[in-house]
Amino acid sequence: MASKSPSRVALERPLAQRLLAWPRSIVWSVGALAATLLFGTIGILLAMLLPYRKRYWFFTQWSFFLLWLARVVCGIRYTVEGTENVPTEPCIVMCKHQSAWETLATQYWFNPQTWVLKKELISLPMIGWALRLLNPIAIDRGARKEAVQQMLEQGVERLKGGRWIIIFPEGTRVPAGQTGRYRRGGAILSVETGTPIIPVAHNAGEMWPRNSFLKYPGEVKVRIGPPILPGDRDGEAVLAEVKHWIETNAREVSRVYQDDGDQKN
Repeated sequence: MASKSPSRVALERPLAQRLLAWPRSIVWSVGALAATLLFGTIGILLAMLLPYRKRYWFFTQWSFFLLWLARVVCGIRYTVEGTENVPTEPCIVMCKHQSAWETLATQYWFNPQTWVLKKELISLPMIGWALRLLNPIAIDRGARKEAVQQMLEQGVERLKGGRWIIIFPEGTRVPAGQTGRYRRGGAILSVETGTPIIPVAHNAGEMWPRNSFLKYPGEVKVRIGPPILPGDRDGEAVLAEVKHWIETNAREVSRVYQDDGDQKN
């Protein structure tokens, strides 16, 4: 019989853990829904009257509430290393993408920020409407050439406006212990603008798995790396360094990781 991959073995939860996770996850979901309805109705109407910075601060309270609720109800704590690597001037952040946790938590360390995301997201009720008010870089991933150009044009504008740009180079959430295909848009933006990249690794998917209702107690370990300077290199070379740093450190903070032969290129 073929053996299971290391990540599958380690991430399979005993029945008792799954049963205990259900009531916690239900309470979290009810609280998250109530907060989303509040911020998505009264909040959006109020935010429309506020300037960008105050609007941004208001919506980050929604993110911080969800993270607080995850800690208190689900037992998801976190530790972070490398905050001394965060420059005073906004840069490009390229972060491992395993769950929804990091989409909320990066707001602890990089503010104000904007995100590179699929344009379909800004059409979602409540959350999408709030995102639209925060001026994300919403791209059509089906049109790659146009998407890169759009990222360059809007990325330059956001950086000049004093905003951090958050990019998840794998494009979509990948299961804990796996590696997705890294896209080069963020590296190209770095090369074209001379802006450093701050790499971020973590293991959030082990406690808050992608596409899973259940959330499990544990400690998310976050590492923020030193700035990666583009220099006179091309996007491929910069992306290779970013990927190496993120994946190496993700392995070090993670309980699980598949062998290289099981990973996507």
